[in-house]
Amino acid sequence: MMNTLLAVDNLHVSFFTARGEVQAVRGITFSLERGQMLGLVGETGCGKSVTGRSIMRLIAPPGKITQGRILFDGQPLLNLTEPEMRRVRGKRIAMIFQDPAAALNPVFTVAQQLKAIMEHHRVAKGAGLHRQATQLLADVGLPIPDALLKVYPHQLSGGMQQRVMIAMALSSHPDLIIADEPTTALDVTIQAQILNLLVKLQQDRGIAIILITHNLGIVAETCREVAVLYAGRIVEQGAVRDIFHRPSHPYTRGLLAALPNPASRGQTLNVIPGSVPSGLQPLPGCAYASRCEHVLPMCRASQPAFVKLGVDHQVACYLYDPPTDSFDHE
Repeated sequence: MMNTLLAVDNLHVSFFTARGEVQAVRGITFSLERGQMLGLVGETGCGKSVTGRSIMRLIAPPGKITQGRILFDGQPLLNLTEPEMRRVRGKRIAMIFQDPAAALNPVFTVAQQLKAIMEHHRVAKGAGLHRQATQLLADVGLPIPDALLKVYPHQLSGGMQQRVMIAMALSSHPDLIIADEPTTALDVTIQAQILNLLVKLQQDRGIAIILITHNLGIVAETCREVAVLYAGRIVEQGAVRDIFHRPSHPYTRGLLAALPNPASRGQTLNVIPGSVPSGLQPLPGCAYASRCEHVLPMCRASQPAFVKLGVDHQVACYLYDPPTDSFDHE
């Protein structure tokens, strides 16, 4: 499609450890349009962050992309040399990490770090560097930006550090930002501010954003499309409105049921029993079979194919093959 910015096709990523091969990502496929905001959702260990780092080509040994294609604006990223990839990474694709305190360099001021990125990507030079750095801090809602340029990261609050990280991501005018759990380390009030900022930037600048999170509530507030990951595979994907109004995979239903709401005040929160497989053992069938209350014999034998439930909604589950309602939707 002419409007497709990113296409990930049958991506496989493994980590080769002393205990054996850990399959972190096992055949993920999705696409992202220009200016679109896509949520990647799942528990810790489902492959969300590894997918984001794979797009950035930041998988370091013992990790390795073993199969698949990643096309960015028609360019096959996995075929690029490292010098070629460095011209894409940071300039056209930027990443916001979940712990800004760890991602920012403690020995350099905010100005030094911002200006270094802009100089590297030849965005500005000379007096223009300071002017653009000041404007970037103002754009992300930081007060007195000229004064903040002179401070070190440890002198900033967590929310201010994350805004600096967003400013750094924006500094080279990227087409795509990958935001990896960008609000995890922040309190609820600051979380809302950062999410609102990302949405505003996406709308005002037309930047495509991949939002990696374990929180479906965050996706409901910010994204148009969502892909639900489990054990390195996408099990359900589609428009947010469809997934929230008609969750179909038992795992998606479990995630939604675990969300706190006013009606559950004082009650024990729902949990999904068991845990995500480690990836060390082969999984011939549906990886969720060991935790699923609707499991069928075929679920343990082979991986279900995607079934379309609507124009913007598909699920990989034998309960929908053929695509009929096999259990009630509350």
